[in-house]
Amino acid sequence: MSTIKIENLSFSYHGYVKPIFENVSFSFETNWKIGLIGRNGIGKSTLFKLLLNEETYQGKIIKDVEFIKFPPNITDTSKSGIELYKELIPDGEEWKLFRELSLLNVDENLVYREFETLSKGEQTKILLAILFTREDGFLLIDEPTNHLDMHGRKIVSEYLKSKKGFLLISHDRDFLDGCINHVISINRNSIDVQSGNFTSWYENKLMKDQFEISKNEKLRKDIKRLKEAARQCQIWSDKIENTKNGVKISGVKPDKGYIGHKSAKMMKRSKNLENRQNKAIEEKQNLLKDIETKENLLLHPLHHRKNPLISVSDLSSYYGEKQILSNVSFEIKQGDIVAIYGSNGSGKSTLIKILLGLNHEYTGEIKLASNLKISYIPQDTSDLTGSLNEYIHKQDVDETLCKTILRKLDFSRELFEMDMKNYSDG
Repeated sequence: MSTIKIENLSFSYHGYVKPIFENVSFSFETNWKIGLIGRNGIGKSTLFKLLLNEETYQGKIIKDVEFIKFPPNITDTSKSGIELYKELIPDGEEWKLFRELSLLNVDENLVYREFETLSKGEQTKILLAILFTREDGFLLIDEPTNHLDMHGRKIVSEYLKSKKGFLLISHDRDFLDGCINHVISINRNSIDVQSGNFTSWYENKLMKDQFEISKNEKLRKDIKRLKEAARQCQIWSDKIENTKNGVKISGVKPDKGYIGHKSAKMMKRSKNLENRQNKAIEEKQNLLKDIETKENLLLHPLHHRKNPLISVSDLSSYYGEKQILSNVSFEIKQGDIVAIYGSNGSGKSTLIKILLGLNHEYTGEIKLASNLKISYIPQDTSDLTGSLNEYIHKQDVDETLCKTILRKLDFSRELFEMDMKNYSDG
């Protein structure tokens, strides 16, 4: 076990006004199973880049272990899994790889197939197995569940739970609860390190947020009351001062000494009220800095006169000699919200590609309503580079509407000016 220390870390992307990190310091142990959590774009993947020395930063990262990146950079996916193992771990022993594959319930024959022919879930498991054969490093694992089915997530969660230490980015709460014992939370204005799983961290976060909201409301009322008291005090002080400098009242000459003493006392009280008010304002300013807010997002699907919108009958598809889809039939009607559910390699992506007309290797019947507009979001966004404005114009959509929706999706305005290659996957 050793300690990894981050001291006064600062980093910002070129052209990005607000720093991603500004003088942050924290530490963690290499035998901790850590979930790195935070909203999209807050800096989780960027932190990985800094730990891996892929970006220039200010501050210190002190460690005596080598960081290992998941997923690793693979240039030739036509190679087999066993070839990639020898490439990534040159001195690796094959029996160690097969040991890890067994723990992940992976058929060892898959490592002899071309890597690109495997499902994304199978690729994920094989890469994890390869990297965990190294016992001298500390894994930085970025979103391993993206391509895993429910059963696969459970297996990988149990697998990670058996490991000695790692830093894991994931938005899957159940997955995190199953395998971590510490949380590093990147908040809007701070970084927290806590013992426990995601649920314990989240419960603590809710209690802290509620405490700050209640305290903020109390301070708001106190500040309002103190302002009014200070105003009244100033009015009384002015009246007393006018009396001191005024004429005789009912033929009696004012006692300037008494009035001066009373005026000084009132001014002192006014100053005390001002100090209390400033202290309350300062305390209030330190609250709510890490509370996340969200706006409601309303979607307005286009209406189509025809129903059903999509009708599929007896759809079958093969990959080589392997049948991927078998006699699939369904309808999608106006207003339907449909999930395609199935294990890795069961044909979910194949079905989408067939509906889009990108895959013609099938039998059966597909009917789409005439002039039906289908929007498609692919799993892989690595081709997104350059200016967001240029991309919006290329897609021929309303720039103002698009950016309004992005803001509701918690997209900061600074991101509008960033190169999209520096965006997180989220």
